[in-house]
Amino acid sequence: MKTRKLPAVTVRTLDGKALSTAALPGVGQGKPVIISFWATWCKPCIAELTNIHELFPDLQAETGATLIAISIDDARNAAKVGPLTKGRGWTYPVYLDQNQDLKRALNVNNIPHTFLLDGAGNIVWQHNAYNEGDENHLLDLVRKVAKGEQISQ
Repeated sequence: MKTRKLPAVTVRTLDGKALSTAALPGVGQGKPVIISFWATWCKPCIAELTNIHELFPDLQAETGATLIAISIDDARNAAKVGPLTKGRGWTYPVYLDQNQDLKRALNVNNIPHTFLLDGAGNIVWQHNAYNEGDENHLLDLVRKVAKGEQISQ
């Protein structure tokens, strides 16, 4: 896979503030970053993010990785994002891509769609769909990236 950087696109915080993807937590700061595209109506997305959330504190302590969730909910559903994430106890940052600019820039067609960035902000792996247990493979890849190992798609 050809090395690609995360495109510079504007997303919004849950309270409506604009933020460039270049300023997302962890991006290009020397540690792996997981970016997961999801929506409130996507049951596999919620299962994936919930399962990653349960395992993530240990992984974060071990690798310094960051996890970011990008909701592609439209304006009608965006108000549901905050309550859903709070209700699930997700502690990682969640952003809104209501206009789907980032989704389009990354050619995300189906969700859940998960990207793994290396410490320099390069996209080194991506996967769409979710099956129970996929999070374990993702966490193994994060550990490899944190050690500077190459991974294959």
